[in-house]
Amino acid sequence: MKKLTIILFVAALYNIAAYAQSLPKPNTQWFEEARFGLFVHFGPYAVLGDGEWIMQTKPIKGHAYKRLQDLFNPQAFDAKEWVAIAKNAGMKYITFTSRHHDGFSNWDTKQSDWNIMNTPYGKDLIKQLAEECHKEGIKLVFYYSTIDWMRTDYQWETGRTGKDAGRTGSSNWDSYINFMKAQLTELLTNYGPIGGIWFDGHWDQTADDNRTDHSANVDWHYPELYALIRSLQPECLIANNHHLPPIEGEDYQIFERDVPGENASGYSGQEVSRLPLETCQTINGAWGFRITDDKFKSTKQLIHLLVRTAGVGANLLLNVGPMPNGKIQPECVERLANIGKWTKEYGQTIYKTEAGPVKPQTWGAITRKENIYYIHLLDPETTTLELELKGVKSVKWLNADMTDTKVTWKTNRKTGKTTFTFSGTMDDIDSILEVVVK
Repeated sequence: MKKLTIILFVAALYNIAAYAQSLPKPNTQWFEEARFGLFVHFGPYAVLGDGEWIMQTKPIKGHAYKRLQDLFNPQAFDAKEWVAIAKNAGMKYITFTSRHHDGFSNWDTKQSDWNIMNTPYGKDLIKQLAEECHKEGIKLVFYYSTIDWMRTDYQWETGRTGKDAGRTGSSNWDSYINFMKAQLTELLTNYGPIGGIWFDGHWDQTADDNRTDHSANVDWHYPELYALIRSLQPECLIANNHHLPPIEGEDYQIFERDVPGENASGYSGQEVSRLPLETCQTINGAWGFRITDDKFKSTKQLIHLLVRTAGVGANLLLNVGPMPNGKIQPECVERLANIGKWTKEYGQTIYKTEAGPVKPQTWGAITRKENIYYIHLLDPETTTLELELKGVKSVKWLNADMTDTKVTWKTNRKTGKTTFTFSGTMDDIDSILEVVVK
């Protein structure tokens, strides 16, 4: 009997995996053309003003942390304002934390009492945000944590985080998987068309420095979870911030705090795949609101990050951590508005582009649309540039009003390389050269 049970279990897993692979792949075109999105980390942790990991870093016991449910009251939240800030910045989608590692759900979930409806605010944040995104033509992606520092059925015994939450007794992994399935069903049933599900937390059950091995201390049941998503919304994209090469069923690859392939922060050492790419980064230091964090990146730094990311054919998901009242910090709003002025003028060099012929360099980056190359000179001290570009038909500055630099070029017929020479004063942020080839 035991042998028969094992055979049936293995057969069931095979059928689920086969079903997931048989479903049609969603169209990723909108994502590959978008190039720029808004990441939002928001939850009860904002009340404490020390980032989204405060329950872990402090640490705080679960019973004490749950008192935040009586304190979280984002009365100033305005979905229309949030979406307008993103849209005016030139962003094409919003990825919102439906649930972070503390397990708090920002929607009217029936699977747990630990949710936004049981706060003094008492309104479904996701419902409001989804309605406004649909109205304004902004795609909505749900960040969903696979970790839970509060629930006792999560396999906390083998996890690397949440050890000090005060949980005792044994976990129940099957119960936890069923809980996640039920929540994902709610998210993909009750809020209209959803652009994607952005998973995070796989790394909690692996070695900290693992960037190659998919194995973990638990079975995440990805074939089942991914098949569920496909069955509910076939066009919903799936991504997973596991810091590993993609797993079957995923539609784009995530990199954290790094332009794909650079790994300066140490989080993104995984191999760059052929899937569409995205990198996520903060405007200041923390993802969630931290009242002492005043290390805001400048508008110039953020535009350079956007350009360099597009230069490898990837999207930039730029994060804000709203204050506990629901307002986005004014420093972030100001920078996003300034980026919006730039994207309004030069967005055609970012949106719907491909990676350039070379990776981003110290001098800048290149994006491409068919036979048009956009050379972004981010270093105003650049005087010469040699590229493998043949058949150059025309060269012009797109921001000629911002620079008095003269450009000359010459192609070596033997090597096929074209040398560009610059003289004059370049734009301090980005001098953009449009090169059309035959």
